Amino acid sequence: MASRDPGLQLRGRQLECETLDQLVATVQAGHSSVLVLRGEAGIGKTALLEYTRSSASGCRITRAAGIESEMELAFGGLHQLCAPFLDHLDHLPEPQRHALETAFGLSAGTPPDRFLVGLAVLSLLADAAEKEPLICLVDDAQWLDKVSAQTLAFVARRLLAERIGLVLAVREPCLEPELTGLPRLEVGRLSDSDARALLDSVIPGRLDERVRDRIVAETRGNPLALLELPRGLTPAELAGGFGRPDARPLASQIEQSFLRRIQSLPAETQQLLLIAAAEPVGDVTVLTRAAELMGIDVAAASPAEAAGLITMGTRVRFRHPLVRSAAYRVAASQDRLSVHRALADATDPQSDPDRRAWHLAGATAGPDETVAAELERSADRAQARGGVAAAAAFLERAAQLTPDPARRGARALAAARAKYQAGGYDAALQLLDAAELSPLGERGLAQSKLLRGQIVFASTSAGAALPLLLRAGKQLEPLDPGLARETYRDALNAAMTAGRLPSGAQLVDVAKATLAAPPGPPPERNDLFLKGVAVVATEGYAAGVPMVLQALNAFRAEGVSKEEGLGWLSFACRMAHNVWDFDNWSVLSARLVDLARETGALSVLPLALHMLVSNRALAGELAAADALLAEAVTIGEVTGSRFLAQYAALVLEPWRGRETATRQAIEALTREAALQGEGKVVTGTQWASSVLYNGLGRYEEAYAAAERGSEHPQELGGPFIRSLIELVEAAARSGRPARAAEAAQRLDEMAQASGTDWALGTSACVRAQVSEGPAAETLYREAIERLSRTEVRVTLARSRLLYGEWLRRENRRVDAREQLGIAYEMFSQMGAEAFGERARRELQATGETVRKRTADERVTLTAQEAQIARLAGDGLTNPEIGAQLFISPHTVEWHLRKVFAKLGIVSRKQIRTSQIEGTAAMA
Repeated sequence: MASRDPGLQLRGRQLECETLDQLVATVQAGHSSVLVLRGEAGIGKTALLEYTRSSASGCRITRAAGIESEMELAFGGLHQLCAPFLDHLDHLPEPQRHALETAFGLSAGTPPDRFLVGLAVLSLLADAAEKEPLICLVDDAQWLDKVSAQTLAFVARRLLAERIGLVLAVREPCLEPELTGLPRLEVGRLSDSDARALLDSVIPGRLDERVRDRIVAETRGNPLALLELPRGLTPAELAGGFGRPDARPLASQIEQSFLRRIQSLPAETQQLLLIAAAEPVGDVTVLTRAAELMGIDVAAASPAEAAGLITMGTRVRFRHPLVRSAAYRVAASQDRLSVHRALADATDPQSDPDRRAWHLAGATAGPDETVAAELERSADRAQARGGVAAAAAFLERAAQLTPDPARRGARALAAARAKYQAGGYDAALQLLDAAELSPLGERGLAQSKLLRGQIVFASTSAGAALPLLLRAGKQLEPLDPGLARETYRDALNAAMTAGRLPSGAQLVDVAKATLAAPPGPPPERNDLFLKGVAVVATEGYAAGVPMVLQALNAFRAEGVSKEEGLGWLSFACRMAHNVWDFDNWSVLSARLVDLARETGALSVLPLALHMLVSNRALAGELAAADALLAEAVTIGEVTGSRFLAQYAALVLEPWRGRETATRQAIEALTREAALQGEGKVVTGTQWASSVLYNGLGRYEEAYAAAERGSEHPQELGGPFIRSLIELVEAAARSGRPARAAEAAQRLDEMAQASGTDWALGTSACVRAQVSEGPAAETLYREAIERLSRTEVRVTLARSRLLYGEWLRRENRRVDAREQLGIAYEMFSQMGAEAFGERARRELQATGETVRKRTADERVTLTAQEAQIARLAGDGLTNPEIGAQLFISPHTVEWHLRKVFAKLGIVSRKQIRTSQIEGTAAMA
């Protein structure tokens, strides 16, 4: 760019500038827009951000930049972006305001809900954009602290009807997953012609044509390299083509150019640049105080400003992040220590104790218990603000500075635990490796093994985690019976998740170890629950289910602390599904999701969402399940663990009856199964196939899949039980009555042990399919009566469909039409397309004229619109809906306008009736 005139374009960046112009225009027109600029170092991302700033007339600009040395300090990047708007905090609802104040250290409090912080940032920015459009520019997003990156990604995915533009620049290669899936623009290299023109603009006089071609070739169209590298070449080199730039990576070459320019500055100027590089937020006041402590006049910055390396205004800004790294790298280690000491002394210990502690650590060359203890206190404060990743960083550095080996190991173990809780699994394993090099003691080693097993379970494979958890449980029995019980809980959960394994411990082995272990502390429901699960595995379903049901009722009725809930509720939800307890499954899974969101427990939230997706799918709320699945996918991208989101998709897609989507979900899980060797994944894919093909009326295929899905009763989980249900229908409809009767008998034995309406209603339905005459009709009516008392609308609709099909075969067409009509309406409202089409065909066979509904006729709402419509119909206000769905009130209002238009209504009072009567498919 030859001028800062916004009318001028960056050379060779016409497409990029047009895209950014469109983003600004979209924001000025009243809608949000998000763009991630990706490219290598020096490719021009920062220049494009500056172009956006200069061309966004009539918009307010806020900026932030990721800083490599600050990556572990939670909320740092977010605070940069939001600082200009903190005077708007009073406009936020109290829970959001308190969450953000706690996150930014403006007030003390319990760790804020990570998702509530995200909603608070969204609301704060939306409020700031009320008066004028807002453009948020974030440079070097790959160096944002993790919680800031996660929050900005959360906000970016929920921007819609606000006048906000968010542009993030990310250096490639970038391994961080937070920004995956957002709109992106690859900033590529300049063409040779543009590169030559840019090079000519910065080199006076003639340039040897061969030298020009060489520089263009070696800089490979990188604008910063074209601007900076020739400054390091002598006139003779430029004239004759000798002394080509070395073959180091391009970013390193550019940094070398900056290094040479910094080294040419006066010594005092270099010192001031070092202070600025070590003080990452650009605070001029802190910089000035630190310089004074070192006897340096701030006027020493003038040569660096004249060289275009730095600007000093209300904040200190480097020309490019590579200038910062070069200024830090060129300094001697002793100078770095001195600068961090000065910055620590210049930082207010009352208002910013954590940054002071960080600088103290930077000023410490060897072990120092005083500084390590201060870092540990900073970790506690970070934990209180919900900065689990920051707590881990402080603990990690504290461990490095701890003189006592035993205490060093304990701090590293604590850091690993914090990393695990935040979803940083790889970093947690590295910290565990470091902790185990210290003398942890027998209990510490057992805790380390337990944590390693939990990490492997959450990130990789239940089967791989199982032996680690089992060994940890045995080690902990004499040391800590309570923790040993929790370890066996995780081991049982892992064994049930994995199903059959090719070798090693199986579910029955874990169950026997659990039964042999000493009891844990109160509450007794925990021991009762574990005993029930273990007895199911060792003595049979009927022997253990009553204990499990009793414990589930206790979990629901009694208070559960946050820590206990995060540990126990996921397994409780799994077992509620397995013992046909739909009410407790619904309540406990919703409670677990809320708890995981509130505490920011990204290690638990994916499993919690998976449980709730399964629950809502069986309730026939496919649109609500879809929204939960989208959240699970987002969390999987953040943590790098996508398996549970894939499994949740597998649970949801077959009910829609869309073969391509279901096959894709099955293939994804099949690949995982091959990698992990876990049998239950295979069972789950077979169940999904059997549901799909039963819905499509392809009973031979459904039978083959259901037969394979029910081959391993020892797995004792939902996929096996649900495969039996599909097997009865597929076998009965494909001419295999004996096999259908056998499966129905097996299901009835389990249903009698459970005794819930869901279990007994399902049993009545499957036994009706293998019965004849009045007995079959009595059982169908019992199934409908019992299932009508539950939330399991999918099974109720299928019972009506099967009853209607039976009545038609009995030539009772009028009676059949009633049942088939109800089934058709239920399936259509759910969005269960295949089963709905099957009901429509059966209705036509009775002589009823039924047109196939098109998407337009069904007034299809998106998943988000359907959720918002339901909540608005329940009487919630826009802010209340926004708080529940983690979107802004502006976006709620925007969606409601679309809902009104689609449904042909004019007020919120009409929504409930319109949903029931007009929206046949909210999917």
